[in-house]
Amino acid sequence: MSVDPKNLSEKDRDALLRWRLALGPVAEKTGACPSLRSLTGASGSVGLTGGDLEPLDDALSFVYGERTGGREGSRPYIPEWLGALRSFFRDDVIALVQKDAIEKKGLTQLLFEPETLPFLEKNVELVTTLVSARGLIPDEAKSLARTIVREVVDELRKKLESTVRTAVFGALRRDRTSPLPIARNIDWKRTIRHNLKGWDAENQRLVPERFYFWPNQRRHHEWDVTLVVDQSGSMAESVVYSSVMAAIFASLDVLRTRLVLFDTEVVDMTHLLSDPVEVLFSTQLGGGTDINRAVAYAQANHVQRPEKTLFLLITDLYEGGNAQELLARLRQLVDSRAKVLCLLALSDGGKPSYDQAMAKELTAMGIPCFGCTPRKLVDVVERVMRNQDLTPLLSSEKELSHG
Repeated sequence: MSVDPKNLSEKDRDALLRWRLALGPVAEKTGACPSLRSLTGASGSVGLTGGDLEPLDDALSFVYGERTGGREGSRPYIPEWLGALRSFFRDDVIALVQKDAIEKKGLTQLLFEPETLPFLEKNVELVTTLVSARGLIPDEAKSLARTIVREVVDELRKKLESTVRTAVFGALRRDRTSPLPIARNIDWKRTIRHNLKGWDAENQRLVPERFYFWPNQRRHHEWDVTLVVDQSGSMAESVVYSSVMAAIFASLDVLRTRLVLFDTEVVDMTHLLSDPVEVLFSTQLGGGTDINRAVAYAQANHVQRPEKTLFLLITDLYEGGNAQELLARLRQLVDSRAKVLCLLALSDGGKPSYDQAMAKELTAMGIPCFGCTPRKLVDVVERVMRNQDLTPLLSSEKELSHG
């Protein structure tokens, strides 16, 4: 018969919880140990909240339990698993658990052996796994791992770059007319639209009163684009796509692009924008989240002309810092006329998981909160730079989820 925790003293309950965590889920199969959920009230004795017990149990069970995965019996998503380890343990403990993962679960043989890597499907999920677990990669496989990451990143960039360039240049050149009346710069669509009243029905011709022209030259750094990206484990794919999109934006002379990554610390990656692979191998996926600190840094260092700033906050909004200060800072950005958007996810995946209460707060102050694909982000950026309403775009797409 299992012991009822309600009949135990606080000291005994604490001891039982520690034994249960040490022995893992298999202890419950004996019938003598209460379930982890029934011991939730004792979680404070191990420095955790009740909601942290099962994630901790899953993280340890992957390495030390009888099963190869968490509660569903499947292998965990490696970036989230590593993120959980960083949330619960010191660096020396993390190193020990990672070492045991290699030895006990064959993690190296499954993912990082030079003989295996070339045959793995090269996609964003593989990139997030290689980057987040790069400390586990043996020396002989590091070069190949980096090559694979570069191959995937280059392919993503190739697919997206032309679309981004067309959208951005199109949006910026169409917000003004040219003072140079040169035939090759005639904006035919605009000229026809504004001269329809000059239609000569008898002769079937249009007699324009005025010609409109495209500008002959672009201005340098017409917009500032600042990406502030959550690098916690659950946002791993978003970090990959954000790095690629930031590199593309940075390659356009009409934009001044900045990239800031954060967990509980803030790292400015702007100096590495020309090489998204270097950005990715400089990240530390996992750990906690201090969105307020990241927004404060970006606001102080990268918002010089708010009315021409596109501020992309890419996070699931689970704030581990000061939520009220975060809301106040975002309100300041909105009031300064910066174009602030919150991307709950930037990936080709499904509907994002996010803090719905926080998203509602942001939406109420005029900050759209949605998840989207990289291609849809291009459409969003184009609309912002054309000063067009985003509502039809966001409400018409199932892949974009309002907060």
